[in-house]
Amino acid sequence: IYPPRCPACGDSVGEQGGLCHACWDELVIPSEPSCRLCQRPFGESGPKHGAICAPCLADPPVHDRISAGTLYGETARKLILALKHGGRIALAPMLGRLIAARIPETGAGENRIIVPVPLHRRRLWQRGYNQAALLGRELEKLGHGKLVVDALVRTRPTPSLGGLGAKARKKVLAGAIAINPKARADLDGADVLLVDDVLTSGATSSTCVKVLKRAGARTVRIACFARVLEEAKGLSRRAA
Repeated sequence: IYPPRCPACGDSVGEQGGLCHACWDELVIPSEPSCRLCQRPFGESGPKHGAICAPCLADPPVHDRISAGTLYGETARKLILALKHGGRIALAPMLGRLIAARIPETGAGENRIIVPVPLHRRRLWQRGYNQAALLGRELEKLGHGKLVVDALVRTRPTPSLGGLGAKARKKVLAGAIAINPKARADLDGADVLLVDDVLTSGATSSTCVKVLKRAGARTVRIACFARVLEEAKGLSRRAA
């Protein structure tokens, strides 16, 4: 009934579910070569692909890899807000495809499971859905593993972590995320894709990774639509 519009800017597009050329061009897709552990782009003058970046060498991450569909920028922000707070759940397939494009096929198999970062039940009731679970469902459809939507649970609500230091974030998250006892059998020896819409400080995802590994997960790869990197702010897709 309604003509298709770009979900980021509202301009006309050829079909529903796609971006206009200008907004697509503004998405910052992580480039290669990149860090072997966190996928931080090195740039053309940096180390070769497979090296480890300075932040990961200084503070080794608890996760095994990061697969980010985009680097956080203005267009990515609009898409995340539309999905997360605007009720635009029809964006999940497009965002899921962008994440899937960054996940290597190597290692996929029967023991790979997809686990969304959980929402507290109060937040879930207010929003009506968990955007990370919607993205996880799309990754399942694309053959990247079995979705276990309730493998992790939030035992209590937590405030926004924005503006907090590392110690304060750790204190806020202490004991806030736990394993659902029903999921322990699925996690034992599994390769996990931990899915979220955006990766900012990494405090929440690191807490999830630790909980999953204590429950028996063999590896945990973080898969997100957008990753916040200070050095990537202001870049366009062509400059990434």
